[in-house]
Parts: sequence; structure tokens; C-alpha cells
Amino acid sequence: MSTGVPEGYDPHAFPPFAVTVDLAVFTVRDAALHVLLVERGQDPFRGRWALPGGFVLPRESADEAARRELAEETGLGPDAVGSLHLEQLRTYTDPDRDPRMRVVSVAYAALLPDLPEPRGGGDAASARWWDARATGPLAFDHDRILADARDRIGAKLEYTCLATEFCPPEFTLGELQQVYETVWGVELDRPNFRRKVLGAPGFVQPVDGPPRRTGGRGKPAALHRAGGATTLHPPLLRPQPTDTPHSRPEGRTP
Repeated sequence: MSTGVPEGYDPHAFPPFAVTVDLAVFTVRDAALHVLLVERGQDPFRGRWALPGGFVLPRESADEAARRELAEETGLGPDAVGSLHLEQLRTYTDPDRDPRMRVVSVAYAALLPDLPEPRGGGDAASARWWDARATGPLAFDHDRILADARDRIGAKLEYTCLATEFCPPEFTLGELQQVYETVWGVELDRPNFRRKVLGAPGFVQPVDGPPRRTGGRGKPAALHRAGGATTLHPPLLRPQPTDTPHSRPEGRTP
């Protein structure tokens, strides 16, 4: 019975290489987009900050490795890691991206509501949330991965319901709007945003119960939760600089 391996095939005829996973995990806190970084506890780049990640083991998939590495290096509990929205970003194959050997990395982007500071583990000396605009030079090619991940997240907010992943299970429309403003770096018109969100079938659904006060002098706001939709119809397009006179620096509160 044929095994499917061609006769005379020699796997050693090709140079070996390793496969790793890297994760760009984002949250919104203090009106700014933050990314989860770990301090490397081993060479190469010992003491430098990097995205969480590591090598894919022989009998696991890249998705399994991504969740395992995230749990090991950050101390996030299995429930938090298991419920994460993980999305493959792209594959990075530059021959010199890792000084140890040829390493191909499968990068992921993930979103979390605001959580307490994580702790390091595995080969990470420590872990913390960093303002995504002020991380400083990262190890390996992680600056490039981080930039690509930010671009992907910003684009996906236009046509998917991904923004609710940044929110707690129950949230106000003002909190959802702050997610868009923080990721996009623009100020949105509140009535127009509310109309578009409520007009998108399945984007959000109201929560029974009393409204919640979110600060300031305004009246308490009604609560919502994520609806059953995954895509936005119509899309919620990002304003261009000429579309609004109120563009503002990213992370600044209105």
C-alpha cells in the first residue's frame, strides 16, 4: 500500500528550518490602544521586549501553539486564552529574521477587553501592556508584525463586528465608540455613530435592566451586548481626514 511518499524522496536534501508563532494582542485602556509585550529572558535579545510567541512543537498546529505560548508567557488563565479571538495575520519568512537559524513565523492578532497586568512565564521574564504607539524597538522583526497587526485591526473594524471583542460582556454605545476612536485615531460624531451601530443588523443587542452611569454629568447610558452578526451591513467606514474637522491624536479623550 502506497504511503504517498515518492520513492527515493530524501527529506534531508532540503535545509531544515523551524516554525514559530508570534502574537499581537491588543486591548483598549486609558483611552489608548495597548499591546501585550513580554521581556525576553533568554538569548537572543535577552532583556528586550517582544511579542509573545515561541516554537511550534512537532505534534501541534500553529493555532494550538499560539494559545499555549500565550498562556505560558503571560500567565493568562485557560479561560481567557481559550475565549480569545485569534486571527492569522500573515507568515514572515525573511531568511535572517532570527539569528539562531532559518525560522518561519506565523503571526496572529488577538483582541481582549481591558484586563489586569499579566505576569511573565516560560522563557519570558515579565509581561505587561504597552501603549502601542510607544513600544520602542522590539526584538526580531516584531516592529513590522506589530505595525501590520494594527493596520489589520483598523481595517477589520470597518466591515466586521470585531470591535465588541475590546468591550466587556455588557457595554454602552459610548464605550464601543471609544474603541473605534482609539483604534482609528479620529473623533466620531456621536449621533451618527449611534445611528449606524443600531442600524447594522445583529451588531449589538440591548440588555434588560437599569442603565449604567459612565461618568460625567450625563444621564446613565443603556447597556448592550454583542449581537449574533459577524459582518457589518452596511460597513462602518473609517472617516478620512477631510471627512471631519475634529480629527484628534490617537488615544486622546474627547
